[in-house]
Amino acid sequence: MQLQHVNVKLLVQNAEAARLEPLIPVFHSWIEAQNGDELLIDVADYSHVPAGPGVVLIGHEGNYSVDNTGNRLGVRYNRKAAVGGSNQECLAQAARAALTACRRLEAEPRLGGSFRFNGQDIEIFVNDRLIAPNNAATREAFDADFHLFSQKLFRGKEYSISYGDDPRSLFTAYVKVARPLSVAELLDALA
Repeated sequence: MQLQHVNVKLLVQNAEAARLEPLIPVFHSWIEAQNGDELLIDVADYSHVPAGPGVVLIGHEGNYSVDNTGNRLGVRYNRKAAVGGSNQECLAQAARAALTACRRLEAEPRLGGSFRFNGQDIEIFVNDRLIAPNNAATREAFDADFHLFSQKLFRGKEYSISYGDDPRSLFTAYVKVARPLSVAELLDALA
């Protein structure tokens, strides 16, 4: 089966220090600059929603957000447009987009270093219940892809993968590497 609509979320290390309000002008500046590969369109503020989507930078091909779903604050990339290529290429594209956003947020002077990523926990979602219903058959079908991708991303370091099992939720892989890696190390692994 071909993966599409891959989401990648990297958790924030210092969630208690990270505030969402300063993200709004930062994301607006990303729209003005348009210096990435994707067309960025608008910003939506859902920070008032408990354990919700946070602040969302809406794009044509994908959305970026600082998301607090499940009370787990992180940067999430949500690929909306189809991506050509193999499952590995789809996973790499989404991870690269999320990591690039993390790097930009870590370096953003207006955020004062409040966004640092733990480099250890990554959540991968497939936002397509038709292609990937959250069940045992989907886990079995994509498990090898997630392991192959994790081996490349973590450069052979020890990691574990667990899967969500609530059939009402998106198909989700929770990936945890044994020791934290920096955003730069993870991006280098995908180069």
